[in-house]
Amino acid sequence: MLIGLVRHGSHDELGRVLSGRSSDIALNEAGRAEAAALAARLAPRGIVRIDTSPRLRTRQTAGILGQGLGLAPAVAADLDEIDFGAWSGRAFADLAGDPAWDRWNAVRASAPTPGGETMAAAVARALRHVESCAAAGGGPVLLVSHCDIIRGVVAQVLGLGLDHLLRFDVDPGSISWLSVGQSGARVLTVNGTA
Repeated sequence: MLIGLVRHGSHDELGRVLSGRSSDIALNEAGRAEAAALAARLAPRGIVRIDTSPRLRTRQTAGILGQGLGLAPAVAADLDEIDFGAWSGRAFADLAGDPAWDRWNAVRASAPTPGGETMAAAVARALRHVESCAAAGGGPVLLVSHCDIIRGVVAQVLGLGLDHLLRFDVDPGSISWLSVGQSGARVLTVNGTA
């Protein structure tokens, strides 16, 4: 089964603030255009289902994809953003130099977030959703989520481990394809934007 991991489109806080779960941040014009372009590229693929994280930016991305593909997206809590705890909503400039933040970025497999969720727990729930989609079978499915969730899933499938997920990019509005079957999962593409 083909599963497309879609990162939400761009928003005005991107690259400036650790959005996390702190607020519902809407797509900006570029983000809406990214989602519309992806919908046009995916039209011939026979997508049968779209699941999305509950955050506004992912629901908007999924909604644009759904309009273009004639599908109604469903919210799936397992695709939600990492709960970054006390870091949510903080500017990256303010986090720079924080020893806990530096440790988090060096050893994602074991470093905790302050009062939030571990990377391992976040990726485990996302992988659980990927596996449930594969078990249901059918045509290609889109899962609209967040950068680090997608990175974590791809890293695990590739056997890289969570400490190495910063070795590749997952851009806004991009899609990474997995093939999931009885023999496990394979990564087909990462960070497709064209």
